[in-house]
Amino acid sequence: MDYIQIASLNHYSYCPHRFWRMFCTNEFEDNQYTIDGTTLHERVHTVGDLNLGETRQIRAIWLKSEEYKLIGKADLIETENGMFYPVEYKRGKKGEWANDELQVVAQALCIEEMTGTKVHTGYVYYAQTHQRQEVEIDQLRESAIATITAIQEIVDKGKIPKAEYSKKCKGCSLY
Repeated sequence: MDYIQIASLNHYSYCPHRFWRMFCTNEFEDNQYTIDGTTLHERVHTVGDLNLGETRQIRAIWLKSEEYKLIGKADLIETENGMFYPVEYKRGKKGEWANDELQVVAQALCIEEMTGTKVHTGYVYYAQTHQRQEVEIDQLRESAIATITAIQEIVDKGKIPKAEYSKKCKGCSLY
């Protein structure tokens, strides 16, 4: 079984067919949303680690889970009093974006395995509004694991998810 990218949980949750096209056929096209996101991540990843009193910020760190066969780069991990808090940066506005939250949970699963420390909380930082959305890891853990299983089935068995039109298609770079 191959490793899957942490970000693939976000893409699969947003649209399974888009995930398949991007990660299984390597089909990708940029649009303004993806370009803005790439620019944001480049900026976040170039800033060095920071110590802010009791809190340390570690940027652009590679994560891996043998148990879940996940690999990917975390934008930011904050540490305080021996606890870890993954922070994923997104270009848009704060809201209830389950796909963004699942990406944070996948990062938490990797951090837990790598450090032996339980992660209870993470965040999504939305650059457009400069706001953080708290992600309660324990509430979404089972959903993230189910998503990982669904992704692995697609990758391992070559199962192609059906394309289903929705209002999200309008902003998709592959539509």
